[in-house]
Amino acid sequence: MTTTGAAPDVFEALADPTRRWMLQRLAREGAQTPTRLAEQLPISRQAVSRHLSVLERSKLVRAQQQGREQRYELTPAPLDDARAFIHELELAWDTRLLALGQLLADEA
Repeated sequence: MTTTGAAPDVFEALADPTRRWMLQRLAREGAQTPTRLAEQLPISRQAVSRHLSVLERSKLVRAQQQGREQRYELTPAPLDDARAFIHELELAWDTRLLALGQLLADEA
């Protein structure tokens, strides 16, 4: 089993609750500026920008220049690699648990 594509970066990005909140916000409300996101969080605009950099590196968001600020929008395609990786793990564990269940049933 191997991770594919951007999955490791996606997991890094999703590891932080602030970044998960940002992704949820972008999914619900569409593109946002760092300033707008910072207004909703107890952190500085600079901290928001650092979090957005991590999300951009993982390709979960894309920035577009609008006036003096950039607007960030969700690009959820990289989640497919992470979802595929998790699905592989799930299948492997299901197989092992079924085998264990059969072994226990045979011994009973």
